Amino acid sequence: MFDVAVFGSLFLTLFVIMDPPGITPIFLALTAGRPAKVQKRMAFQAVCVAGGVITVFGLLGHQILDYLHVSVPALMIAGGLLLLLIALDLLTGKTDEPKQTKDVNVALVPLGMPLLAGPGAIVSVILAVQKADSVATQVSVWAAILAIHAVLWVVMRYSLLIIRVIKDGGVVLVTRLAGMMLSAIAVQQIINGVTQVIRAS
Repeated sequence: MFDVAVFGSLFLTLFVIMDPPGITPIFLALTAGRPAKVQKRMAFQAVCVAGGVITVFGLLGHQILDYLHVSVPALMIAGGLLLLLIALDLLTGKTDEPKQTKDVNVALVPLGMPLLAGPGAIVSVILAVQKADSVATQVSVWAAILAIHAVLWVVMRYSLLIIRVIKDGGVVLVTRLAGMMLSAIAVQQIINGVTQVIRAS
């Protein structure tokens, strides 16, 4: 009752998109000046917000698409283009790190959404849930979603320790590798969407 290939594919895609190593310096910048206990609580809150958003779109994504009259191939192409833009930002290092705002709970916005539960992750989950045509694949999809959120929580929970180990150079390296992998995933998603449009015409 478990499809390892589906689990691995979605987990890897979400890992590249949500970028746990890359979120570490952003999390530290947004929560700077707060006690360690507060930082840990905000890490949990951010993961809960992201998980809630992803779950809603995973469960109701098909209905949302029907209501907006958007086809799956169109979503795949749009999602692929969006992922490609994110990948280019990761590759060129042009991502903007939001500044700390003490008057706002940054665990909700921008950490939970849109940094973690961004458009790329939402599109990937909607497509994965729609393609899951058996109990085994459904279980695998939701297990991958749960696993990536667990990884995100651990990374942010122990972010101070992780940043000391991999240092700034390690973060840059992981970010560039993630950008390269994400660009390949994006191009493949665009190809799949175009192929489905051609077959349907």
